Amino acid sequence: MDLSIIKTFIIAAEFNHFRKAAERLYISQPTVTVHIKQLEKELGVILFERDGKKIKLTEAGRSYLQNAKRLIEVYEEGITDIQSFSQGYTTTLKMAISPLIADNVLPFVLKQYLENHPQVEISVEIIESAEIENAVLEERVDIGLSCLPCFSPELEQTLLFSDKVILVAPHDGRDFESAPPLDEEELLASNYLLTHNHPSYWDELCYTIKQFYPSTRMMRVSQTHITKRFIAEGLGVSYLPSSSVRRELLEGRLLEVHTSAFPMPEAKTFALTKYQHKTQNEFLRFLSRFRV
Repeated sequence: MDLSIIKTFIIAAEFNHFRKAAERLYISQPTVTVHIKQLEKELGVILFERDGKKIKLTEAGRSYLQNAKRLIEVYEEGITDIQSFSQGYTTTLKMAISPLIADNVLPFVLKQYLENHPQVEISVEIIESAEIENAVLEERVDIGLSCLPCFSPELEQTLLFSDKVILVAPHDGRDFESAPPLDEEELLASNYLLTHNHPSYWDELCYTIKQFYPSTRMMRVSQTHITKRFIAEGLGVSYLPSSSVRRELLEGRLLEVHTSAFPMPEAKTFALTKYQHKTQNEFLRFLSRFRV
C-alpha cells in the first residue's frame, strides 16, 4: 500500500474537503480524488459520503481513520529510529520534567550525562507535575521528574531530593552586615505573598500563614521563574525551595528571611518510572549524585 495515499485520506478527513486537502499536500485536487478511490477499492468500502463539493466520513471511514493514523505513526517512528541509529545513537530516553525542576540544575546534569553517555538520545517534555504521572503511565515518556508523589500502583517512585523551603524577599539595597535583619511578620504585612508556584505545599502553607498572620494579602503566581522575577522587582515575597533561588541568593538579587513562627514545609523531587530498564536505572543513578 502506498503511504502517500494513506496520508491523503487522513488530510482529507481532517478538512472534510478535497480541495483543501490538495492545497495542504501540494498536489492537484484530481490526484486527491484518485488516491481516495484507490484506497476505497483496496479496502472494499466507501470512505466518504459526497454531497457536491462537501464530503464527510462514512462509518467505515471513521473506523479506518484511527488505523490509518497508527500506520503513519509507526512508519514515522521507524524513520526516526533509523535516523538516530545512523547518527550513532543506540538508545533513546524520553523524559517528562516539571518546569520547576527544569529551571534549576537539570540543564547542567543533562550536559554532564550526555558527555558520559553519547550513545543515548534524550528528548525532554516540560509539563506540569500533575500531568507527569499520566505521561509515564501511558508510556509517552520513560521517566518523569516531578514535584508530586505518584499514587498509581503501576509506577515505581524514587525520592531524589528533599529541599528546605525558605522565605525570600527582594534585596533592600542596604549593606548586609550593618542592616537590621528582615522580619517575617513585617514583610508579610507590607507585601503581597506570592503563592502556588510549587504544586505540593501551598494549600497547607496558606492555611498556616493565615493562622499566624491573618492580614496577609496573597497573589497566585503559578510559575517559579515568574515569582522570582516579581520578587526582584519588589512586587512581593514568597516561600520557595532553597535550590530554586540558589543563584539569586549568591548574586545578591534576593534575600533569605529568617523564619521561626512555624515549621517550614519541604519541597520534594520524585522520579517516576513504569519499567526498570537499564537506561532508566543508569540515568537515575547518575542523577542521584546531584541536587535537583
